[in-house]
Amino acid sequence: MKTAAETALAEAFAAVRAKLPGDRRIAERRAAAFEAFDALGLPHRRVEEWKYTDLRALIREAKPLAAAPDAQAKRRAKGAGALLAGIGARRITFVDGAFVAELSDLVALEPGLSIAPMAKALAESDPLVASRLGAIVPTDDVAVALNTAFMGDGALVRIDRDARLERPLHLVFAFGSDTASATFTRSLVVAEEGAQATLIESHEGPDGIDYQVNTALELFVGDRAHVDHVKIGIEGARAIHVSTLMASIGAHARLRDLVFTTGGALVRNQLFVRFAGEGATLALNGANLIKGRQHVDNTLVVDHAVPGGFSRELNKSVLDGESRSVFQGKIIVRPGAQKTDGKMMAQALLLSENAEADNKPELEIFADDVQCGHGATAGALDQNLLFYLKARGIPQAEAEALLIQAFVGEAIETLEHEGVKDALMGAAAEWLGSRKQ
Repeated sequence: MKTAAETALAEAFAAVRAKLPGDRRIAERRAAAFEAFDALGLPHRRVEEWKYTDLRALIREAKPLAAAPDAQAKRRAKGAGALLAGIGARRITFVDGAFVAELSDLVALEPGLSIAPMAKALAESDPLVASRLGAIVPTDDVAVALNTAFMGDGALVRIDRDARLERPLHLVFAFGSDTASATFTRSLVVAEEGAQATLIESHEGPDGIDYQVNTALELFVGDRAHVDHVKIGIEGARAIHVSTLMASIGAHARLRDLVFTTGGALVRNQLFVRFAGEGATLALNGANLIKGRQHVDNTLVVDHAVPGGFSRELNKSVLDGESRSVFQGKIIVRPGAQKTDGKMMAQALLLSENAEADNKPELEIFADDVQCGHGATAGALDQNLLFYLKARGIPQAEAEALLIQAFVGEAIETLEHEGVKDALMGAAAEWLGSRKQ
């Protein structure tokens, strides 16, 4: 039996499939992706990877596809990304899933950098899209299939060999409409051999609208390339947000990734990362500060397919009220991927007796010369540390805030860009301030 949401998605795809950008090959790929989704439906708790986030039960209705943003929507979205206003990043802005040139900064691009809207690239059969889209880390995930079927706009970014970007790239995704709708954005970022860049995504919208977001980013990190990727989720209090990162890391390359989440009613951040070259380094970190009845799920798969890979995963969650955090992490070490060093840790700090943290780290190891481990902890604030701070004249609320900031700061401090670190610590302090109210 199909749910009302699944039926609405089928009707929507039938209505818009001919209008979506792309040539015949893209249209065929869309059709195949929707067939895969239609056969499986929205993921539910009997699907192991989704057992803690039952979308079939949680999504009662599928919102209509967002229309092109009007002048009022663009005005509402003008202040989006303000959290990082002081770092001098190059903005690429999308409102209601569509690229907005007047809110973007594409003037005087650095040598070796090219940026284009994905809708334009799809419509013009861009060769980079033809060769890379859907091929970075192939997956049969249902949410990705749905994104592939409906993908409209997004960013297409190429960083040429040995190019070093001094300014961070900031992909700003804002919801500006005054009525609920759904957006499906797809971005592709290719950092060629030896390239260096900081890439930021921020997703935000108003509190009073139950809009829906399905977004995906494919990231290719070439041999010897260094990329820092930060995803900031400050969606509205009623929003549903599902995002996917599919990343491939070349030989002796480095990828540092941080997912920072404070907003959204239901959030699922899923990451699929594959080691494609020997001697690569990966750091995947998460910092979640949630309250009320928020549900935030961070699920990741790290695939060590070649020898000599080094990976560290650290997920920090602070929970208040009746919120729920989910962490599912899997490290796979393929046959022949000797000398792999992979470790994973999930830690939850519960500020309320009604909060719930579900942590499920896993290892699948098919090689014998490796160092791998995982762990998970959940608990309240350390009363001994609180007493120590209070004994030195620090008030209770301030003492709690210091301990919470230190807890999430361990994940945030892994970033290299000082401006981004300061901005995220400021956002954590703002969340703590709202908790006191």
